[in-house]
Amino acid sequence: MIYKKDDLREVAQFFLRLGFTAFGGPAVHIAMMHEEAVVKRKWMSEQHFLDLVGATNLIPGPNSTEMAIHIGRERAGWRGLLIGGLCFIMPAVLITLCFAWLYKSYGHVPAVQPFIYGIKPAIIAVIIAAIYPLALKSLQTIELGIIGLICLTLCFVGISQIIILFGAGLVAMALALIRLKKNNTLHSFLPLAILQTHNNGFFSPANISLFLSFLKIGAILYGSGYVLFAFLDTELVSRGIISHQQLIDAIAVGQFTPGPVFSSVTFIGYQVNGINGAVVSTIGIFLPSFLFVAFLNPLVRKMRGSKLFGAFLNAVNVASIALIVFVCYQLGKDSIIDWRTILIAVCSAAILFRYRKINSAFIILGGAAAGYLLLFI
Repeated sequence: MIYKKDDLREVAQFFLRLGFTAFGGPAVHIAMMHEEAVVKRKWMSEQHFLDLVGATNLIPGPNSTEMAIHIGRERAGWRGLLIGGLCFIMPAVLITLCFAWLYKSYGHVPAVQPFIYGIKPAIIAVIIAAIYPLALKSLQTIELGIIGLICLTLCFVGISQIIILFGAGLVAMALALIRLKKNNTLHSFLPLAILQTHNNGFFSPANISLFLSFLKIGAILYGSGYVLFAFLDTELVSRGIISHQQLIDAIAVGQFTPGPVFSSVTFIGYQVNGINGAVVSTIGIFLPSFLFVAFLNPLVRKMRGSKLFGAFLNAVNVASIALIVFVCYQLGKDSIIDWRTILIAVCSAAILFRYRKINSAFIILGGAAAGYLLLFI
């Protein structure tokens, strides 16, 4: 496929803007990407977007960042892969660096809790409005609906996300295999193409240790930003590299700043070894995502062309929706706690379902303002 310079410029502009306005966790980031890349710009079909969401859930790393890398690759080739990911990441990294400097200079971060109070219920409304059309698209059969309900139930039981995703895919593959055997079409399930591929210096011991620690986390971490903080507690707090208070403040910064919550490691790296520590930490945590997506992206369309692996992707897509629903439940339980937050959530959802093309960034910023004002009532 031939890509134009305008395609690369579009990717850069899109993800820079998203990087500055995408408040919330991966679910809301993906919702905003769906709104822009699928609904408004028609860069890809609903089905392919769902397949990419499912694929990002199968590999370690930050899902929304990996979706940005996937979309950049789809729109503008290998240069788009790099530009899409970097433009989505950099605004969060730069804003986090500012907070890190303030923290190290003055010992605290600005008070942001009144704004977070209103942002959280608005984010839940954004996620629900986004997954509704995705859920309708992914629930193609009664069989997939049953798999989705089982996955949601397993989420509440506490089963690991990766077990749910791969389990759903393997069950669907087994059922598809049984049907293929009955129809004597087993030989067609696996195209051969699926197996083919067309002191404080920068390199100081402290920086190398930071880079290797975050590279390891980025290469093996499944789950949300909250799982990241559990890893950081084990890797850094327990070893005395940072304090519990610094970790808590890093979490606060990650929640309040736009873009991927993994930018919290920029804050931590700065506390440990200044600007050099921030740079190597950021590279370490995000590098595996670029490598995983570069390997996986060409295979997604080939998998969709296979009956067996197509069934696997369908089930993974349904399981991904179930995981997002569970995230909404967890967020709602912690953030919709009184009449003010109920009001913000209901009003945000009503606006989003009534005006489907409204930019969700306005909903989130409106939620922040409403939360700040309602706290004085």
